[in-house]
Amino acid sequence: MSSKSERNDRKSGKKQAFGSRTSGPRERGQKPAVQGFGGREETPRPQRSPDRSRADADNFLWGRHPVLAALANPARRGMGRLLATPERAAEIEDGKLAHGHRIETVDNQTLTRMLPPGAVHQGLAFKVQPLEGVALEDLAEPAEGVIVMLDQLTDPQNVGAIFRSALAFGARGIIVQDRHAPALAGALAKAAVGATERLPHARVTNLSRALERLADLGWRAVGLDGSGEQTLEQALDRQPTVLVMGSEGDGIRRLVAEHCDVLAKIPMPGGFESLNVSNAAAVALYEAARAQRG
Repeated sequence: MSSKSERNDRKSGKKQAFGSRTSGPRERGQKPAVQGFGGREETPRPQRSPDRSRADADNFLWGRHPVLAALANPARRGMGRLLATPERAAEIEDGKLAHGHRIETVDNQTLTRMLPPGAVHQGLAFKVQPLEGVALEDLAEPAEGVIVMLDQLTDPQNVGAIFRSALAFGARGIIVQDRHAPALAGALAKAAVGATERLPHARVTNLSRALERLADLGWRAVGLDGSGEQTLEQALDRQPTVLVMGSEGDGIRRLVAEHCDVLAKIPMPGGFESLNVSNAAAVALYEAARAQRG
């Protein structure tokens, strides 16, 4: 069984809403113009096409923490193209951080042009294929601790931040739907600060069926929803728990909510109606970790 210190072992190639629902949880046992200087006119650099930008984002990791974490990931051994500015290349060589990867030294401007617009690369980039993930059973057995399930979250910054929080609070891993989740690279990996390389994740075809399988394996599903009758503190206990987070715009979908054992809310005495999904996930993970300790 994978733990949070293990690595993913295969490769591939609006705001959180807590709206009201008409259906409650199931009963237990059912489921991407250059400006001239000095008055000199310059020829604008051609813009990347949207398709090129997206392909680059899906195949590049950039930034110090994401790249160093990927280099240390055993699943990445013998693959990828490591690019570094001279200063970063010296740092990697002196610290023996390349882990067998050959360093290709480039200047800062060249590296910037190779990446999507706005990428804060800190002198490091690693071109690889996105990690595919592990099997659901590898993540769920034995049944203990906390797993996070993301119901069609598509914003890379939010998903990356949730990976970071899940690792910080000791979650076993993250479950995403394979056709409706961003690749674990680019801006997502930058926001995760290396957590995507250290925290296992599973991609599944159908979240409702995945919840049914998890129930069979001894897991209890708690969906985060502002219309829930219980607070997180009331809903969480020491049982193996799947925290289900809904999409940035629509929240948890109806069929997924029906496969949760309970829908719970985050009390907001300040009167604000919702939190950003990554902030809500951090709160829920903190509460779940506290409940697991009893």
